[in-house]
Amino acid sequence: MLDLNLKAMLDKMAAIGAPDFGDLTPEAARPMYRQILTAGDLPPADVQTEDKQIPGPAAQIPVRIYTPRGEASGMRGLVLYCHGGGFVLGDLETYDAVCRTICQESDCVVVSVDYRLAPEHPFPAAVEDCFEALNWVSVHAAELGGDSQRIAVCGDSAGGNLAAVLALLAREKGPAIRYQVLIYPVTTAMPGDLPSHGAFGQGYILSLKSMRAFTNWYFGTPGRAPDFRGAPLLADDFSGLPPALILVGGYDALRDDGVTYAKRLIQAGTSATLVTYTGLSHGFINMAAMLPAGRLALNQVCAALRLALE
Repeated sequence: MLDLNLKAMLDKMAAIGAPDFGDLTPEAARPMYRQILTAGDLPPADVQTEDKQIPGPAAQIPVRIYTPRGEASGMRGLVLYCHGGGFVLGDLETYDAVCRTICQESDCVVVSVDYRLAPEHPFPAAVEDCFEALNWVSVHAAELGGDSQRIAVCGDSAGGNLAAVLALLAREKGPAIRYQVLIYPVTTAMPGDLPSHGAFGQGYILSLKSMRAFTNWYFGTPGRAPDFRGAPLLADDFSGLPPALILVGGYDALRDDGVTYAKRLIQAGTSATLVTYTGLSHGFINMAAMLPAGRLALNQVCAALRLALE
């Protein structure tokens, strides 16, 4: 059954005729996406922040570094956060409150990556930027107050895709990743590949139309990922990867992406915990102030990272 708080929110959106991102240009969609997501944010946690530019494959990459206040008993764990938004939307500001909460409640240093967005910068620009950021975090771990042997990757939606891809790349090339948190990740090659894409692709936050627009902008027409760097399910081998926490919503178009990926990891001998928030749809990690179940999910992310990186 659909969460009652979420149902009220979806009914309100339908009543005001909220546009589908698939009907907008990226330029029009970006400020609307920021407005929608920040409306559901918790009050910003009191942590230290620093904005930096780090070297990237094509240009400097903006990152925001979040550090817990107070003295640490030792070096802290490090979390690289890749934001959602279909590889087209989202930025440091959109995910500021989420990253602040993760930093404070996990007692880890969090580095949020403002990777290049499509269609201006198509695949594999986002992957390249995030992998460069991962390597930078590993090399500069001590300067950040963290331990290079205690790094996790975390992301939601398109960012969950990028986090999973980073784990696959790092298995072959380094650096070492201890844990991965994939929040309703995109794992398939093309929208429509799994039953949940159609079953919940209209009326539940993320539409199939939006998914198709995003993948066309990111991969080019017809919007199909060419290899595992765009669709982690295309990887040949799922063994030897860091343990994973995968969160999905029961009414999310991407539900089956996360479920299928968790099954592949487990079948290959990789430890994975799959948690389904039965009454929720897409985007619940950004609705913690409006949905008690969304707050519970964010709490779970923080607790899992704290435990994995202690």
